[in-house]
Amino acid sequence: MFRKEFADVISKTGMVPAKDLRPLLVDKKPGVISELSLLTLDFFDDIKFAKQLSQNHKLTFVDLSKAKIKESTIRLIRKSDAIKYRALPIQRTSSAVIVAIYDPTILDFKKELQTVFQSNVEFILTNVGSWKKIYERVTESIDELLQTIKEVKTDQLDSEEGDVREQDIGEDVISFVNKILAEAFIKKASDIHVENYEKLFRIRLRIDGALHELDRPPVKLMKPIISRLKILAQMDISEKRKPQDGRIKMSIGGNPIDYRVSSLPTLFGEKVVLRLLDQSNLQLDMTKLGFESKQLEIFKEGIHQPYGMCLVTGPTGSGKTTTLYSALADLNRVDKNISTAEDPVEFNLEGINQVNVRREVGLTFASALKAFLRQDPDIIMVGEIRDLEVGEIAVEAALTGHLVLSTLHTNDAPSTVTRLLNMGIEPFLVVGALNVVVAQRLCRKICLECREVVPTKKDELIACGIAPTSADKIKVYKGSGCVSCDNTGYKGRLAIYEVMTLTPMLKELILRNASADDIKKQAIKDGMKTLRMSALTKVAQGLTTLDEAIMNSASDKF
Repeated sequence: MFRKEFADVISKTGMVPAKDLRPLLVDKKPGVISELSLLTLDFFDDIKFAKQLSQNHKLTFVDLSKAKIKESTIRLIRKSDAIKYRALPIQRTSSAVIVAIYDPTILDFKKELQTVFQSNVEFILTNVGSWKKIYERVTESIDELLQTIKEVKTDQLDSEEGDVREQDIGEDVISFVNKILAEAFIKKASDIHVENYEKLFRIRLRIDGALHELDRPPVKLMKPIISRLKILAQMDISEKRKPQDGRIKMSIGGNPIDYRVSSLPTLFGEKVVLRLLDQSNLQLDMTKLGFESKQLEIFKEGIHQPYGMCLVTGPTGSGKTTTLYSALADLNRVDKNISTAEDPVEFNLEGINQVNVRREVGLTFASALKAFLRQDPDIIMVGEIRDLEVGEIAVEAALTGHLVLSTLHTNDAPSTVTRLLNMGIEPFLVVGALNVVVAQRLCRKICLECREVVPTKKDELIACGIAPTSADKIKVYKGSGCVSCDNTGYKGRLAIYEVMTLTPMLKELILRNASADDIKKQAIKDGMKTLRMSALTKVAQGLTTLDEAIMNSASDKF
């Protein structure tokens, strides 16, 4: 509804006439906080506005833009209640919950909020901008999300052909599957594993790279749950003897989620794995991926060359696709023709021609690359260089005026060169085509809610690769475990990088067919920071643990 006092205050402060605000402060949709639209107005000064309101109502004004609020405190409120009452918990004391509001009329709902928090409530007034930043951290509960789950029907072209036969699936099974999907979304899982064994049936979520088991469902639900997932993925539920692939498109909390589904026949039934692809979580800003400033400078220089090849390497699940997509987003301009061949296309990028590889119809990486070269391309991205045929076409494209982005599975950046040579690509072609190579891994981030210093011996730090002069100054942290991180001590992941550009000395070594070790030693002399060095930098910054750093750079010898 229109908030008259808001308009009066804004009008008195000389920002804008009240009549111009009326369309903005009318709630048009349920679940939408219309007052936040004030932040889009150039003339609106939310600090000035909030201070005037605090004087009118004799409330304490606090600018919370830099406040560190615990996740466990934010979890005290459901998203629906945050929207309803325009109120957010920012601190819990032994006697009350401190609640931030930007609208003084919420004072009339004090009793209702005391029921919500099961505690006495004290109010502070903050500016709309600060409130919005805290509100963005509020997530729906599983019960709230269950009300929002919708299946998004896909076009026949998007789905795999198969004999999908509907069967009677009970409401309890449908609800159970929806609850799994909602819980995976809330916990930001990357994969869901549904597994059968002789005497048990279990479901696990991969969160921050590690698998965590959910409460085990009854064994009798095993077949109905798997059937429900296969029906959603448009797979043949009668076929249990061979692997199948499918796709589910759902909307959860208004967020479009894509699931890549794989079934595998095992000794005691089918195992189903769902990979979650959440477009809203895709990070396309290269400055936020984890590159150090010098590394990012080298990488951007490599991808902004008019031609040549830029490769990203690392094991499955190390974030290579995110790095490539961020590079494409940086390169995506109206004057560039960009085509990609992927297996499968994970996220839709507007303005880029994306091709899904389908070997069963003869559409391979090699055939897609050949077709791209007849499509007047400027930039080509191929999901992976797997063999000599793809490698040769990619190198040829890079040498004939095209920028080529791709991935390889190697342990580090220098090994990428020897891998290309071992495929059969001539050294002079590698030297001529290659701009930059990036190796990467993902480390788990320490939970900031429960982070604490861990006493670590200087000798141990030196043995890991930290310089003796720095070992005395570094504080090593770990997470002790809390509600926010489900007692794991970790929350989220960050990337560590090794960025190698081809210097004159490296080119000379490659032409002489030098070993990966020799190439690596020279690259370090030329200024390359190895995976181990990058990981230890993150340890020194208090972002990850020493164990994570060592585990994710175990192949580093230098």
